[in-house]
Amino acid sequence: MTVSSGSAGWYLRRLSRMGPAEVGGRVGDAVRRRRWRSARPHCPSVTGARFTAVLPAGTIAGIPPDAAKRLLAEADRLMYGHAEYFGVVRDDLADPDWWYDPKTGRRAPYGYAFDVPYRNEDAVGDIKQIWEPSRHQYLTVLAAAYAITGQERYAERVAEHLRSWWAANPPLRGVHWISGIELSIRLLSWVWIRRLLDDWPGAAGLFEGNPVALNQIWHHQRWLAAFPSRGSSANNHVIAEAAGQFAAACAFGWFPSSARWRAGALRSLERHLRGNTFASGLNRELATEYHGLVLELGLAAVAEADAADVPVPSTVRLVLLRMTDALAAVVDGRLRPPRQGDADDGHGLVVDGAGTDRWASLLTTGDAVFGRLAWWPTVTGTDVRTPLLAALIRPGVRGVTRPARRPDHFADAGMTILRGPAEIWCRCDGGPHGFLSIAAHAHADALSVEVRHDGVDVLADPGTFCYHGQPEWRQYFRSTLGHNTLRLDGGDQSVSGGPFLWTRHARTRVLVADTPDDGVARWCAEHDGYQQSVHRRRVELTPASQELRVVDEVRGPRRDVHLAFHLGPAITADLADNQAVLTWTRDGEDRSAVLDLPGQLSWRAHRGETDPPLGWYSAGFGRKEPTTTLVGTGFADGAEGFTTVLRFHG
Repeated sequence: MTVSSGSAGWYLRRLSRMGPAEVGGRVGDAVRRRRWRSARPHCPSVTGARFTAVLPAGTIAGIPPDAAKRLLAEADRLMYGHAEYFGVVRDDLADPDWWYDPKTGRRAPYGYAFDVPYRNEDAVGDIKQIWEPSRHQYLTVLAAAYAITGQERYAERVAEHLRSWWAANPPLRGVHWISGIELSIRLLSWVWIRRLLDDWPGAAGLFEGNPVALNQIWHHQRWLAAFPSRGSSANNHVIAEAAGQFAAACAFGWFPSSARWRAGALRSLERHLRGNTFASGLNRELATEYHGLVLELGLAAVAEADAADVPVPSTVRLVLLRMTDALAAVVDGRLRPPRQGDADDGHGLVVDGAGTDRWASLLTTGDAVFGRLAWWPTVTGTDVRTPLLAALIRPGVRGVTRPARRPDHFADAGMTILRGPAEIWCRCDGGPHGFLSIAAHAHADALSVEVRHDGVDVLADPGTFCYHGQPEWRQYFRSTLGHNTLRLDGGDQSVSGGPFLWTRHARTRVLVADTPDDGVARWCAEHDGYQQSVHRRRVELTPASQELRVVDEVRGPRRDVHLAFHLGPAITADLADNQAVLTWTRDGEDRSAVLDLPGQLSWRAHRGETDPPLGWYSAGFGRKEPTTTLVGTGFADGAEGFTTVLRFHG
């Protein structure tokens, strides 16, 4: 069933997932929005403002030459107006229309911000396409290019675009004043733009000497203080809001309310970093890209605190340390993390060019700030961001016990990684269905597996592709059939109430997680998402034979079964009866495997189907490509399990 947001039914379902405190807070927000429609105060007068949160001398000289080269190539593409956002290539960024969506050709309506129906693609366009350039992360790239080269053309373009944006988007007017995460990331970008342009003669006149800039900075912070994400929405958004507010209140602490904003944002950041993170260090949303986003935002916030000499609770650094160690633990041999849950290509701070690996960059920063452990994977890439952050952040966390060996099982998150020879990597999902009552970024993927060989997706998690505007695709990519698991009677394990809302959550428990250094690794878990039936899955990885065995059992009445295995886009499959021969190429070498599928089921290969969608892989938000999905259909009557065996060759 496809459910859209904005209908009366959706509002009732959404309301049912809120507690009394959240309802009260949202009522207060509604009253405040109504009052702000006519009461728009002016920014208080600011005199003598100075920007002091500069980079230490010699920081720019420490940027690795190859990272600088990638950055400058990206900056020059941007200077010509070329960029790509979520699969849409743009050539209009030399003089952007801040409200235009090139994907649909629509332009967002003007008016009071809270009246704009931003979830309605027919009225506004694709909101992600409109919002993304206005995070101004492409301007941080241009500012970094100026810092490296001293060429004023980069600084002048940044100044031109900021003045254009400020003129086109006065406070509370239009689509860019709706979402707190957008305001907060934009503020963080402005902080870094000012820092990277510090040697440019026009920097002070663009920011602290510019009444328009001061008005924008003040109104952004006033907005964030007034409308925090609440209750069931207090996920990565509230962390972004706190990080952006804190960064601005530290670096742009020029206003009468700056100290209050700074203190409130730091309290929120500390509370929600702890609340959004398992003790193991994994993000509670169980959506890997949001783990990366939150880690980036947290590191950026700590950098501002240390630059401004603002004390930060030790728990903030401790959470970031645990998140970094957890990331180092779960990546495969090519430093790719799991493709779990939603992913929208969101970043906290962008100062690198195309070709810089996000996850390698985070681990490099973690090494510089916290120190690497002996079991961490080797990181060979370079980046611009690490030397910039490391120049500001005071390294180390005292009195902390870190894992002596690489963790494989994260009991609180329900994630288990099985590893074998030739870089066989298998993620088993036995965790909670997302975070908070709405589990906004969760997928109906209980007991799914994700298998790679030397970094190549063999049994793949298909990804996310979209959020708004294409409900049938949103439904597919988060569905049970859209993952490597078993579906009963044509329904999802958890019940969706909207594109970011689940009204019933499957409960999963891990029964076995045995990951020895040598020998057979075993995992077993079950979930209760299907009424009157329990799905139990056992997975065994035998290193000696490079064999992965998956056994699915269903206890309960006779049910229709769909068992899906999604192959990665590099995999070619030759299916005959219940056996598929898989082939692919890695670094010029031919690789292969055999997938023996349960004989009790009837098997078909699906590729690039659209009605309904089936057989797709999304490498990034807004992008999808056909791939092969093997689906077995039949019945489960509790008499015997379904056994699947994947054997890799040499």
